[in-house]
Amino acid sequence: MRDEYDFSNGKPNPYAKKLKKPVTINLDIDTIDYFKRAAASSGIPYQTLINLYLSECAATEKQLHLTWK
Repeated sequence: MRDEYDFSNGKPNPYAKKLKKPVTINLDIDTIDYFKRAAASSGIPYQTLINLYLSECAATEKQLHLTWK
């Protein structure tokens, strides 16, 4: 390994804003089954579909409205 490296021609990572962080989340079995069925019909992995849905909610600042019965 070199003692020094020249990064003068380096470029910033274009994907740095889209980095993902692994998290543990508890989801209902029905919810997982829904996204797995959607994944099977679309050819997109179910975790990617969940991320796309949550990303859209965040981008549009969707508000959750709960009513308890």
